[in-house]
Amino acid sequence: MKKFILFALLSCSYILYGQIPAQYYNAAYNKSGYELKTALSQIITSGHVSVTYSSLWTHFRTTDQLPDGTVWDMYSDCTFTFGTNQCGNYKEICDCYNREHSFPASWFGGSNTHPMYTDLFHLYPTDGKVNSIRGNDPFGETANGAQHSISKRGASSFPGYTGVVFEPADEYKGDFARTYFYVATRYESQIAQWSCPMLAGNSNSVFTKWASELLLKWHLQDPVSEKERNRIEVVYGIQKNRNPFIDYPELVEMIWGADFDVPFNPEPVSIDPELIDKENPVSIAPNPIYQHTTITFGNPFTGVIHLYNMLGRLVYQIPLQSACTQHIDMSNFSSGLYILKLTSENQPPQYKKIIKY
Repeated sequence: MKKFILFALLSCSYILYGQIPAQYYNAAYNKSGYELKTALSQIITSGHVSVTYSSLWTHFRTTDQLPDGTVWDMYSDCTFTFGTNQCGNYKEICDCYNREHSFPASWFGGSNTHPMYTDLFHLYPTDGKVNSIRGNDPFGETANGAQHSISKRGASSFPGYTGVVFEPADEYKGDFARTYFYVATRYESQIAQWSCPMLAGNSNSVFTKWASELLLKWHLQDPVSEKERNRIEVVYGIQKNRNPFIDYPELVEMIWGADFDVPFNPEPVSIDPELIDKENPVSIAPNPIYQHTTITFGNPFTGVIHLYNMLGRLVYQIPLQSACTQHIDMSNFSSGLYILKLTSENQPPQYKKIIKY
């Protein structure tokens, strides 16, 4: 049977992102688990150029700019103008924006000579007041926390931790999860000595059980967005390294998830076209879709949903246990054709086409 590669299905409406530099990740190929993380750490540490703290104000103008030219703040829904609304002093939310260490500086010692202090992959422009409200609280989920613009702060409602946490908006939870996976990898050789409620004091798993489960949940529920893919290219141009968990989201599962023993081999996925939509007791509606769709299984499904874009890259993945339906939010995905792959134990994979417009 003839097979095809997904990138052969490119249409003129599909948005192409910047290309990963040739051979950039070669040293990590065919590695798995913590060995894979170490290989990635060496790749993204080599060549990393630190910027100055004062230069962050200028870099934010290209790394974190909304389409209308204003500041892209992931802590608030305030409208800030670059330069004009730069902190400064503040009293209320929306007074000004500042430079937020999303991984608090106190957790890694706070030294302004440490490359973490100005690493753009965890530094973002955020509302000064909301940033102050967060302080150095860990990220988490809070059922009854106080609302501060689009963010919340209060007692943790996520199993395994009961302290005070800071909860970002749902649309940015995956961004922050992949930020933390980057930090765990880039600073693998040092992070065992750092201290905070989310860290386990080792350089392998890095995170405590609850934090690892939380970040993995956020990563799966909020897939890589166009914002992240655009930002990684700008940051790469500035500090000459990349966040591998934006380039290849499947790496998260290979280090912290169910695919720990699966070797990293990022070749485009080959799919037999005769298997697509064939004898598949699965329905997807709506399809074509604009923002959201629901998968309905003919029988309770236990296995894993994989969603690939037209480049053959995994863009969404979630395990299911005896599921009858699964909702997928594709509002941040680019227009084009996607292939849904269903895998379950002792069963051949099943495929369905999804069209996003």
